[in-house]
Amino acid sequence: MRHTGGGIGRRGMVAAATGLAASLLVSGSGAFGQRRHGGDDGHGGDGGRGGDGKSRGRRRTEEFRGMWVATITNRDWPSKPGLPPAEQRAELLALLDHAVERRLNAVILQVRPSADALWPSPYEPWSQVLTGTQGKDPGWDPLGTAVEEAHRRGLELHAWFNPYRVATHADPTRLAPSHPARLNPDWVVTYGGKLFYDPGLPEVRRFVEDAMLDAVRRYAVDAVHFDDYFYPYPVAGQVFDDDAAFAAYGGGFPDRAAWRRDNIDRLVRETSERIAQVRPGTRFGISPFGIWRNAATDPLGSDSRGLQTYDDLHADTRKWVKERWIDYVAPQLYWHIGFAAADYAKLLPWWNETVRGTGVHLYVGEALYRAGDPAAPAPWQDPAELSRHLTLAHEYDHVLGHAFFGARDVVADRIGAMARVVADHYPTQIRPPAR
Repeated sequence: MRHTGGGIGRRGMVAAATGLAASLLVSGSGAFGQRRHGGDDGHGGDGGRGGDGKSRGRRRTEEFRGMWVATITNRDWPSKPGLPPAEQRAELLALLDHAVERRLNAVILQVRPSADALWPSPYEPWSQVLTGTQGKDPGWDPLGTAVEEAHRRGLELHAWFNPYRVATHADPTRLAPSHPARLNPDWVVTYGGKLFYDPGLPEVRRFVEDAMLDAVRRYAVDAVHFDDYFYPYPVAGQVFDDDAAFAAYGGGFPDRAAWRRDNIDRLVRETSERIAQVRPGTRFGISPFGIWRNAATDPLGSDSRGLQTYDDLHADTRKWVKERWIDYVAPQLYWHIGFAAADYAKLLPWWNETVRGTGVHLYVGEALYRAGDPAAPAPWQDPAELSRHLTLAHEYDHVLGHAFFGARDVVADRIGAMARVVADHYPTQIRPPAR
């Protein structure tokens, strides 16, 4: 997540700690899906479409308008660790109120930023973003409050989890003494100066599913949300050391990359199945890096030239849509219209066609944080760039809304890009697409 010329970085301000999108320059069972989705469910249709996939007809009466709230490194909330519970709560409610003022209808709250929790979890310690000390009880229930107060305001609350990140540092002794990563050191891989759970271990996969689903069991969240971190983004000159897991479980796969993809496929499929068992009706969404594969690598890929989730993160995002293991996909299309390596105007129709016929909803991730960033290229200095994204997206029949990163940028709106989006596209409140 570095800003390098016209390159990417979803959350440049915290350099990869936030958990969505790194630098562009680094270069199952269908039967279950049929239970979750009834094929092309009609929400993508905007009153008709042409052969080019573009929308024909009336304005939508339902639309997703989301806002990510990142808690990792206190990016969006709380403003700093150690605030009294009343102040933390007041800041949270203020963000929800801002969402309503901007005529949004969903908040995607990061509740498990680093293998820890923003609710009283029996599996993992309290997050240090609350008190400054991992494992210390903050004296209130942030997730429970967020669900109740979001619903009170007519907002959906999507609980955002990062499955495998353990820490944004490489020192296990800095974790809470009771942290599962300290109790099970063989679960952990150090890579790129950070700690990760090893996705290749079945016991790890079961544990992280259990830890995340505890929140679904306790609270009426509207959706479970994953970001783009599965296997970590590549770091030049470093190797993710999963030799032992591959030796134990990699038999029968043509290579390590195929085995790794299968590990992540299993996580996604099993999470999908278990959500339906624990709280039927709760949705499952993922916001991947915006490129599945480049067309130069795979004819099914997009007209782009950047990092590929299939090859670099071992995340077969297109498969998850086609198998209907997820209810919505929110690809991070964090590039301006006309950017040569990853043109928003070329990736948008690729995703529109990818979801066609699946019933999986498509919500586009938008880089509000780049608007007015001095390090971003010239198009991002224009307050109208994001509004042009929505204008273009409205032409495509399966684009059912947008999500904006991140909450502090919705509030600050440094060059008025969000205000422009609201003025041009959000004249009234609207409900999210039906399930």
